[in-house]
Amino acid sequence: MRVIVTAGHVDHGKSTLVRRLTGMEPDRWAEERRRGLTIDLGFAWTRIGAEDVAFVDVPGHERFVPNMLAGAGPAPAVLFVVAADEGWMPQSAEHLAALDAFGVDRGLLVVTKADRADPASATEAALAEIGRTSLGAVPNVAVSGTTGAGFDALRAAIATLAGTLPTPDPSADVRLWIDRAFTVSGAGTVVTGTLAAGTIAVGDELLLGDARVKVRGLQALGEPHDRVTAVARVAVNLRGTARAGVGRGDVLLTPGRWHATAEFDVRLRGVDAADVHRNLVLHFGTAAVPVRVRPLGTDTARLTTASALPLRVGDRGLLRDPGEHRIAAGFDVLDVRPPSLARRGAARARGDELASPDLAAAYLRRVGFVRAADFAAMGLPQTGDPVGDWRVDPARFAALRAEAAAIVRGWDAVAAGVPVEALRQRLGLPAPELVGPLLAGTGFEVAGGLVRRPGAGLAPAVEKALETVAKRLAEHPFRAPEADELRALGLGRRELAAAVRLGRLTAVAEGVVLGPDVEERAITELRSLPQPFTVSEARRALDSTRRVMIPLLERLDAAGLTEPLGDGTRRTVG
Repeated sequence: MRVIVTAGHVDHGKSTLVRRLTGMEPDRWAEERRRGLTIDLGFAWTRIGAEDVAFVDVPGHERFVPNMLAGAGPAPAVLFVVAADEGWMPQSAEHLAALDAFGVDRGLLVVTKADRADPASATEAALAEIGRTSLGAVPNVAVSGTTGAGFDALRAAIATLAGTLPTPDPSADVRLWIDRAFTVSGAGTVVTGTLAAGTIAVGDELLLGDARVKVRGLQALGEPHDRVTAVARVAVNLRGTARAGVGRGDVLLTPGRWHATAEFDVRLRGVDAADVHRNLVLHFGTAAVPVRVRPLGTDTARLTTASALPLRVGDRGLLRDPGEHRIAAGFDVLDVRPPSLARRGAARARGDELASPDLAAAYLRRVGFVRAADFAAMGLPQTGDPVGDWRVDPARFAALRAEAAAIVRGWDAVAAGVPVEALRQRLGLPAPELVGPLLAGTGFEVAGGLVRRPGAGLAPAVEKALETVAKRLAEHPFRAPEADELRALGLGRRELAAAVRLGRLTAVAEGVVLGPDVEERAITELRSLPQPFTVSEARRALDSTRRVMIPLLERLDAAGLTEPLGDGTRRTVG
């Protein structure tokens, strides 16, 4: 299927043109037919040549420009309509400005009402206007909706236009912008839109906002289908959402494949960033949301929207000034995960960065590490060195490798290695699985949750101190050394943590350490007590203190070796 949008000034014959081509009524509402103008989006379709062609008929009146933009945004091609008897008009210019801002580059000029006036003058003026936009030079056909003259030539021109449209990737991620939502009795919520890429099948799960919904049924060109491949006008019957929860501007997405953002950097087209008003309305797909514009460079800006949108680098949209009734600018998305601009001069520096010819490499240099799947979600090609599921910046990785080696060497003077998580946090690595590859070639290893030199043990001073502690605990296994005693021996938090990791000590609470076999020794003693027993009875039996006994009993509870009975007593288990 090929999808083509109509555009042009009000009452220039767009709906009549579509009606004559398809035999269908594009004006869906009684009010539209009564007043003789399109108010909302209309849809009709027919077979032309070897292609099914669906037409999106947009309103031409200036009061309904937002509705027009909802139809023009997802359109790959346009029939631009100008009446022979009126020629170029204000809404002709605004519709053309919108198409140019969206970057539409395929189209056909149709001069209507050729039975009322010679179409030559209107054709010449319209071609001159259109030629200065993204559409460039387009073919033209003159027709009469009253007599039918020119419609054979028009169908031939549409067939040629349809044949030039690119074939989208059927395996692409789905992003279906919704232009209508309604309820069908017995079926539930139905939404419609133009499927620009990808495939939707009955039974698929899609994302609608934060909720997952299931495709209950599909239609294209009024017929049911098990699956529909882009490009297509499609109606989707959804299970899992109420009609009140969806409307124009919402979007159906392949789950887990899109990054929604409310702050992104763009390149503006056709205007200096300094000349754009700061508060405008952003149009993308069928969405229209308030946006704040912050200039970065001559033609670059930071856009902040009132709600998040699923965007990718390379997407095109437009900014409209509703107060002045004009298209302010078109834009191309450059970065959907931009850095903050908190420092003085950051905006200007950011504008310079966005001039990079390789946006993927520039992003990777800035963040250092990117999951391969995130490149696709952002619309960027993969770059950098592959490390598992990640892509890393080679320069950043080399610098961190040197820093990691220095950190581990520093710990070697005290303990038997650095905890993997501590090293990861110190280096700012986004995931533990990067630690191993980072250490390749450094001579260090990951073993037992530690990064260490192979065969490394505790420092001699720490070993000597632990021997002293072990002798004291041999005499009184449940009397933990006081904090000042440990400090006097040179056992600080790092040294104690290393001893615990190596199984030389057991930490029962912060700063409270006992021997490695404390649980087994304690439960053996407690089982000899009359059951149940109190904390005081346990303390006396173990020759301990409350500072040790309370956390030790809680540890035994957690291990399932003792059971609190709720009245201040416990019993042993097993």
